[in-house]
Amino acid sequence: MTTSATTRDRKLLGELRGAVGGRHVLTSARATARFRKGYRTGEGPAIAVVRPGSLVELWRAVQACVAADVSIIMQASNTGLTGGSTPDGDDYPGGLVIISTTRLSALKVIRGGEQVLCLPGTTLYALEAALRPYGREPHSVIGSSCLGASVVGGVCNNSGGSLIRRGPAYTQLALYAQVQPDGSLRLVNHLGIALGDAPEAMLARLDGGQFTEADIDPAGDKWAHDHSYAAHVRDIDSDVPARFNADPRCLFEAAGSAGKLIVFAVRLDTFAREEETSTFYIGTSRPDRLTALRRTMLRDFDTLPIAGEYMHAEAFDVADRYGRDMFFAIERLGTDRLPALFAAKSRFDGLFGSLFGGGLSDRLMQWSSRFIPDHLPPRMREYRARFDHHLILKVPREQVDAARALLGELFPGGGEADHFECTAQEAAKAFLHRFVAAGAAVRYRAVHRDTVEDIVALDVALPRNTRDWVEQLPAELAARTVHTLYYGHFFCQVFHQDYIVTKGTDPLAFEHALWALLDARGAQYPAEHNVGHLYVARPELARFYREIDPRNQLNPGIGHTPRGRDWNDHACAGPHGEHP
Repeated sequence: MTTSATTRDRKLLGELRGAVGGRHVLTSARATARFRKGYRTGEGPAIAVVRPGSLVELWRAVQACVAADVSIIMQASNTGLTGGSTPDGDDYPGGLVIISTTRLSALKVIRGGEQVLCLPGTTLYALEAALRPYGREPHSVIGSSCLGASVVGGVCNNSGGSLIRRGPAYTQLALYAQVQPDGSLRLVNHLGIALGDAPEAMLARLDGGQFTEADIDPAGDKWAHDHSYAAHVRDIDSDVPARFNADPRCLFEAAGSAGKLIVFAVRLDTFAREEETSTFYIGTSRPDRLTALRRTMLRDFDTLPIAGEYMHAEAFDVADRYGRDMFFAIERLGTDRLPALFAAKSRFDGLFGSLFGGGLSDRLMQWSSRFIPDHLPPRMREYRARFDHHLILKVPREQVDAARALLGELFPGGGEADHFECTAQEAAKAFLHRFVAAGAAVRYRAVHRDTVEDIVALDVALPRNTRDWVEQLPAELAARTVHTLYYGHFFCQVFHQDYIVTKGTDPLAFEHALWALLDARGAQYPAEHNVGHLYVARPELARFYREIDPRNQLNPGIGHTPRGRDWNDHACAGPHGEHP
C-alpha cells in the first residue's frame, strides 16, 4: 500500500467512525473475517467493515466511501451461495469497504397488513413473525428465511423460493441511493411515501416511522410483487424458463440490482396465509410420472399448488447424514436463534480455524450429530429405500380432492410410483429435510477435505416445456464427482445442482463443461441467486448493471464484469465466448 493510500484510508476510517461510531468500524482480520468470507464461496481483504445503526448513518457512511473513491460491497446476512456479497480477491479499485446492514432490521406493516416496508437488514423470519397476527405472509416463507436472509437481499437477487404462485421477489417501490457518473450520490424516493426532499431528513423520518397512512400513495400503477407470474408459470409449452436471474421482466431499479444500488427500503405486498392445506409425499422411479403431474396441474387445475419440492435420493442421503444437526437445531430451537448461532460459529472459526485447519466447527458439529436420534418419519425412510425421486406437494383446501384423484392415477402404489398424505408432523419434517440439503454439501466438503476438491454449485432454470429434466452426466464428468445432489422447486423447473468433485479436479473446468451441457438444453443460470463471482452475467444483465451503477463503484466485478471505474477494464469471457 502506498503512503498516499494509507493516508487516504486513515482519513476515511476517521470519517466512518464519525458516521457510525468507533465500535462499529471493524478493521482487524479477526473481527472482519466472518464478513469477508462467503457462506459457500468468496473471500478477500477489506479496509473496513462498517455496521451503521440507522439509515442516516448508512447514508453518511456511503457518502464518505463514494467521496474517497473506494469500492463498496453492501452485505446483509451473508447467507448467499455465490459470493455476491463478499470480496473476491483483492483487486478492487481504491480498496474495498464492506457495509453490513444487519443492524438496520426494522420493518413496518402498512395498509392494514396488505403491504410492508422493510429496511436493508430486515430478515424473512422477522417479517413472517410480524405478519402472523394479520393472517398474512411474505413472498417467501421457507428456505433461506431459516438462515436469517434479508428481505431486501431477496429483492436485489431475484430470489424465488419454493412457492409456485409468486415467482421471484420483486417490487417497483424502493428508496435507494445511486452513484452518479460524476462521483456524486443521489437519493431516489420511489417508495410512494411522502418523506420530503432533503436526504438526511427523509431518512430520519423513515428511521423514526414519522409518517402516516395519509402519506402513503396507494401506487396502484406500481407492482410490489410479480403479478404476472401465476399465468407465466402455467405456459408449459414455452421454451423459455419460468424465472431466472437475467430475466428482463424482473430487472427494475432495486429489483435484481445485486448490490449495484444502495437500497434503504423496499415496499412489498403480503399474501393471505392459507390455513387449511394438505401435503403429499410422492416417491417414484419413473421421472416421467412427475413430469405428467407437473404439466397436468399447471395446465388443468383451476388453482395452482402451493409448493412442490423435489429431492433426488442422493441428496436425500447426504442431507440425512450431513444436515442432521441443522435439522435438529431448527426443529428444537426455532429459526429465530439461528442467525446468532451462525454468527457464533463464524467467530469460533475465526478464533480457532487457523490453529486446527479450516472447517473446525463443521467437523465438531458433524461429530456431535452421531448422538442425535433418527429425525425422519418411518414412511419417508421406507420411500427412500424404494424410490430415487421424491416430491413434497402442498396444495390448498379447494385442490385436495382433485390432487388425490390425480395422484391415485399417476402414483397408484407398487414398485414404480407411490404416495401418501402427510400428517402435520410428517409434512414439517419433509420440508425441513429438503431445506437442509443446501448446507449439507458445505458440511460434506468440510469433513472430507482429503478427498474433496470443492463444490461446484449451480442453480438452474430449465425451459417450461422441458419433459426430460433428469440430468445425464457424461461418464468423464460423473467419474469426477463424489456426490451429485439434485433438489429444487419442481413446478417452476428450478433445480439446485451441487457437484462435490474429487480431489485434483479443476472446479472451474468442470463448471464450464456443465455450462456447455446446460446451454444445449436451453437452460438459464443462475435461476434465483445473485450471479456473484461464480456466474458470468448475461449481456442483458450486464447492461442493467451498467445503467444503474454507471461509475461501477458498487460491487465491481460481479458476474465477471469489469472492475475498473466507468467500466474501463476488460470483462472475462462468458460461457458462450462473448464479453458481457
